[in-house]
Amino acid sequence: MNQPIPLASVDDQRNSLAKEAVRQRVSWPVNLTPANVTYHSKGHALVMGSEREARQAARLLMTDANTPAGQGLASVTLLFTAATQDGALDSDHDLLAATQALTAQALTRHQVEHLQISGYLGAFSVRIAGEEPLDLARALIQREAFDLILDLTPTSCLPVELPPPGYMPLDWQAEQGRQETLADFAALTGEFDKPRYFQANSDLCAHSSSGNTGCTRCLDVCPADAISSHQGRIESRIEIDPFLCQGVGSCTSACPTGAIEFRLPETRRQQETLSSWLGAYREAGGTHPVLRFVTHDTLAAEHQADDQTAGHVLDIPLEELGSAGHDQWLTGLAAGAAEIRIQYHPDMPERLSAFLDAQLAQARALLASFGLESERVQALSPDNHAARDALPKRLPLTEQSLTLAAPQKRARFNQVLARLAELGEPAPERQAVPAGAPYGAIAVDSDACTLCMACVSNCPTPALKAGGDRPALSFLEADCVQCGLCADACPEQAITLMPGFLAAPERETRQTCHEEAAFECINCGKPFATVSTVAAIKQKLADHPYFAGEAMARLEMCEDCRVKDVWQNMARDPDAQLKV
Repeated sequence: MNQPIPLASVDDQRNSLAKEAVRQRVSWPVNLTPANVTYHSKGHALVMGSEREARQAARLLMTDANTPAGQGLASVTLLFTAATQDGALDSDHDLLAATQALTAQALTRHQVEHLQISGYLGAFSVRIAGEEPLDLARALIQREAFDLILDLTPTSCLPVELPPPGYMPLDWQAEQGRQETLADFAALTGEFDKPRYFQANSDLCAHSSSGNTGCTRCLDVCPADAISSHQGRIESRIEIDPFLCQGVGSCTSACPTGAIEFRLPETRRQQETLSSWLGAYREAGGTHPVLRFVTHDTLAAEHQADDQTAGHVLDIPLEELGSAGHDQWLTGLAAGAAEIRIQYHPDMPERLSAFLDAQLAQARALLASFGLESERVQALSPDNHAARDALPKRLPLTEQSLTLAAPQKRARFNQVLARLAELGEPAPERQAVPAGAPYGAIAVDSDACTLCMACVSNCPTPALKAGGDRPALSFLEADCVQCGLCADACPEQAITLMPGFLAAPERETRQTCHEEAAFECINCGKPFATVSTVAAIKQKLADHPYFAGEAMARLEMCEDCRVKDVWQNMARDPDAQLKV
C-alpha cells in the first residue's frame, strides 16, 4: 500500500515510450462546446484615470489617423477620477491639443466614491449612485452604455479579481507591455464569440429550499463574480451570467452535487479518460505514473522553451486548473496513479489559489481517513522543475482500472472513495475535515422530532428519506453534502449537522435516525400520523375554539373521518359553526 520505490527499477526511456503510446491511443477530450455567447462592441471607449494619464492614453489610442477611427474605435470619452492641480497641464500644449476634441468629465471625490460600474464588452453601465443617480453614458455620449473601459486608476474602480471582457486595468507607470495592452484594447470592436462554459441542473442544486439558504460554495469561489443568488417569490436560486463567466471552472469543482458542471470537457469524461490513460500507460510497459494537472497555457510555454517532463509524468491538460478538484485527483489515485501533482501558475487569481488550497486540504484529509499517505497529492509552485519531474515516493495503490458507471457526480465519487477504502485501512472514527467540506452526518433529537418530514422534502439529495409504510426517518451519510437545509427546515430544531468524514462502511449504509409507532384513527383504525405528532398538535391547539370540547377528538381522526365528523355535526346543529 505504501511501499517505497526501488529506484533501480525505474526506466525513464520505457516510461517515455509508454507516455507517447498513451497520447497516440487515447486523446484527451477537447472543447467541443459551440460558441453561443456573443459580444457586440461598436468601439465607444471610456478611459478612466488622472487627467494627464487619461489624455496620454487617449493620444496613443488615436495615433495613425489622429482620430479614434484610426484605431478602430468609434469614440473615446475621458473620465478624470483624480483632481488635477491648476496649471499642471498648461505646459503640455501638444497633449492638450491632441485630446481637446474628446468628451471629458472630471469627477469630484464624492462622485468617485459613489461610482458604480457593471456589465461587459458592449454593455458597460457607468453610474454615479445617490438620490439622483447619473448615467454617464447617457449624459456624456447619449448612448445606452459604453462598449469598453480602460481603467488607469491605482485601485481598479471595478474590484473583481477577473474583470469582465472589455474592461482592462492598466498600470500606466509600468511602461513594459503598455503598447500591447493599448493595441489589444483598441481592437475590441466588432463581434466576439466564446463558449458557454457551464451547464446547470437546478434539480440537483442545494442552494435554497423553502426560503432557507443552504450551500453557497459556487458563490464563494467564483473569481469573476459571475454567479449570483437570485431571490424569487418563495426561494432563491443560483444564476450564472454567461457574459461574465470566464471558464475558471472552480464552481463546478466546488459543487458537491453536480448541479453546475464544466463543459470543457464534462467531469465524467475527464474521469473516464484519467482511468483510460493510466490503463494504456500500464499496458505499454510504463511504471510509477504521476498525473500532473496543468493548464494548456503552461504546457504551451514549456513546449516553446523545449522543456520536456520526465517519462513517468502524464500531463492532464486543462483549460483552467479550477475545472478539476479533489474528486478528480482522488480518481487518479484510485485508478492507479502513484501521485497527483497540481501545477500552479503565476497568473492565478487569489480566489482560485485559495480554492485549490482548500481542495488540496480536503483531498489530504480524505486520504488520511483511509490510512493512505496524504502527500500523494501535492501542489507544484511555478517553475519548480525538480518537484515536477521527481519520482513518486511510493508505488501506485493499484494496477486495476476504475470504471465509474454512476451518472451523478456524488455517486461517482462515492465509487472512488469505496475503491480507496479497499486499498487503505479506514479509520473507524469520524475524522475532521476542513471547514466547508461537503462531508458529514446529522444528529436527530428523538425527543424533539415529530417525523413531520420537512427535512426530507428540503433535502436536495437522497440522504434523507421517509420510512415508507412506517413512521421513520433514515439517513445515508454518503449522500449528505452538509448544506444545512434540513436543519433550517426542521420546525422543532431537532437536527444538528456533524461535519467530518467517516471512512468506515457505515457511511454507505442507510441508518434509521428516528422511528415511532403509528397513530391509528379512532374511528376507522387507519394509521395517519405518529403518536408524537398528534400529541404535539393537540397541545398547540388546546385553546383553539374550533377544537373545543368534543371537537378535540377530530385531531385523533384521519383526514377522511375528520371531514365526515364536521359534516355530521353541521347536520345535527347547523348553527354550530357560527358559534366558533
